[in-house]
Amino acid sequence: MKIHLQTPEEIRPQIWKELGRASLDRHHEWRTPVLASADADGLPDARTVVLRQVDAVAGRLTFYTDSRSPKVAQLQAQASAMLVFWSARLSWQLRLRVACSVITSGPEVDALWQGVKQSAAAGDYLSPLPPGAVLPSGSGTADAAEVKVPAPTHSFAVLRAQVLQMDWLELSRDGHRRAQLSASTWEWLTP
Repeated sequence: MKIHLQTPEEIRPQIWKELGRASLDRHHEWRTPVLASADADGLPDARTVVLRQVDAVAGRLTFYTDSRSPKVAQLQAQASAMLVFWSARLSWQLRLRVACSVITSGPEVDALWQGVKQSAAAGDYLSPLPPGAVLPSGSGTADAAEVKVPAPTHSFAVLRAQVLQMDWLELSRDGHRRAQLSASTWEWLTP
């Protein structure tokens, strides 16, 4: 169903509503946005991430990651990043300028890990090899018997993205519309 919004006062809550839905519905198009950061050479590095939690009041999104992932080092060196979402159903593109923080230990990480460790995804955070490591065989999977690195207890980490600015674009046969929204201001932009 196509939603036609008239004002940023309507756009902002609808964006947060869709983000909230995406965090709960694995089939929602916004469930897997692209997170773009800068690598050590200042070059763009982008990857798909899975949206896990949304706090509209705080303006914050939560993702899970392996603490050994290159994106963790990138975001610890430069917290600024961009999230890009696309919904064909709504004909909306959403770009979020965010400030990221990575939490690798503590009660919150422990509590979230308790839920994850019971799922099939637990293996992603228990691998003896970090993401992007070359595998010792051509099998495509990290066989623990072949890997000579001790497995960590877990490498689960929480990635928080504080939304600083939203850039919303609606594509329509009747004319495209674009708005830029921050915590307290908004303006219409040329699409």
